[in-house]
Amino acid sequence: MVNRSVRNTAAFLYVSLVVIGVLVGVLATVLLVPPILDSREDRPKVEVVQLRSRPSAPAVGVDSLEPRGYLDALSLNEAFKKVSSMVTPSVVFIEVESSGGGLFHQFDGGGGYGLSAGSGVIVSGSGYVVTNHHVIEDATEIRVTLSDKREFAAEVIGDDPNTDLAVIRLEGAQGLPAVVMGDSRSVQVGEWVLAVGNPFRLTSTVTAGIVSAIGRQVNIIDNDLAIENFIQTDAAINPGNSGGALVNLHGELVGIATAIATESGSYEGYGFAVPVDLMRRVIADLVEFGEVQRGYLGVTIEPVNASLADDLGLDRVRGVLLREVRQGMASWNAGIRSGDVLVAIDGRPVDEPNALQGAIALYRPGDLVHATVWRDGRELEMEVRLFGREDSRAREWFAELDGGTQPPEREIAPDMRMPHGDVETLDAWGLGVIGLSDRIASAFGVEGGVYVMFVESGSPADKAGVPRNAVVVSADGTPVAGVDDLKFALGTAQEAGASVVLGVVRRDGTPAFFEVSGQEDLP
Repeated sequence: MVNRSVRNTAAFLYVSLVVIGVLVGVLATVLLVPPILDSREDRPKVEVVQLRSRPSAPAVGVDSLEPRGYLDALSLNEAFKKVSSMVTPSVVFIEVESSGGGLFHQFDGGGGYGLSAGSGVIVSGSGYVVTNHHVIEDATEIRVTLSDKREFAAEVIGDDPNTDLAVIRLEGAQGLPAVVMGDSRSVQVGEWVLAVGNPFRLTSTVTAGIVSAIGRQVNIIDNDLAIENFIQTDAAINPGNSGGALVNLHGELVGIATAIATESGSYEGYGFAVPVDLMRRVIADLVEFGEVQRGYLGVTIEPVNASLADDLGLDRVRGVLLREVRQGMASWNAGIRSGDVLVAIDGRPVDEPNALQGAIALYRPGDLVHATVWRDGRELEMEVRLFGREDSRAREWFAELDGGTQPPEREIAPDMRMPHGDVETLDAWGLGVIGLSDRIASAFGVEGGVYVMFVESGSPADKAGVPRNAVVVSADGTPVAGVDDLKFALGTAQEAGASVVLGVVRRDGTPAFFEVSGQEDLP
């Protein structure tokens, strides 16, 4: 009995101690754990990143503690390696024996009779290679070496000096590694590109850089009908790179290396490539026809600056001024007129003359293009059916541009070919003008204006291109009825140091517009 009581008492004490222990544990958890968690939150954290997967990328797990920048550099490194291995087999080394010199001797090592070298890009497995016109110009023999050391003789299929492009074909070649074509319209300033070529005969050289500008005109193609709408890059390009590839990080061709801006003859940070969209258009014609069949608007153009935009009432500086629209040609037939500002082709803005030339160069004769023009404060949509060079009206136009036949003049009686009266000399502008008689106005088909008797060589009017033997009918959009109106408009512009846009009608009835610069210090 006593023993049972002792056992009961001991059991009671044991249970009590267990309960007290649990309570103490709970209190300790409540009172002590939060400070511990807080102290952990104050410790610096390590960000865990995962490398984006690429076929040959190093294995990096989700628990990697490598810095993000290091892993991004590895990703870029893998992209460079992959693209280089993809593209290098498609770029060839071209050696040319020639009897003359190309356009850019300093670019490709050569000139006069001898051996010069350049690059090319395989665009077809059956042996078609695109390169530059100046690489193969005057060639008497062409030898091509692939990256795997195979050698081929080549023949010229066709070339286009206006874009400095050419196509050659490797004799007996089949199953060649053709480059993957990209879309130069998607190229953006700042994106990475690689240049692949053979600088200084160092075959299969790859350099990296970014697109530093697009739509560049550098006036390096010595041709009145030159089309320069280059992609500019700081990827190193040197003599021998001509005709080589400019590719994006997908391994797609976006341009053909063509020229460098340099004073030393070597790379100084600026290289230029023909956009692949223009290249594709040109080589398609060269392969099919042996020449480029190009469409024309039939216009004379000039850039729009801030002063001209203000004179024309533009909402901002944009587009190109159609200084002259040739009667009977494509633009005229579509309803476009001299003095209109062309702001877009097929919805894509054109803000420089070379951008318009590059846009139209993508089309063939007979193609229909959609032009957006600014006229009298509003935009108009026009559909233009492009003319070909073989059209009779186009041939006449090109003959005039080449200094050949002059435009037909309206029939004017012999005694009226030279107006009579007192000539008003506007010395500050280099113009000699005279008021119109009724018969001269009728002959030119105008209701008013002033006849231009002479234009002084080197004067503001001469630099602007104002022709003699023409009638000035407007100044900054305001009709000019006589000499006093013209003097007032020019005087106002002179006082403001501004330019003035003169509307002119030529002898053949063609209207044209010329921006004549004013000077504050003119007498």
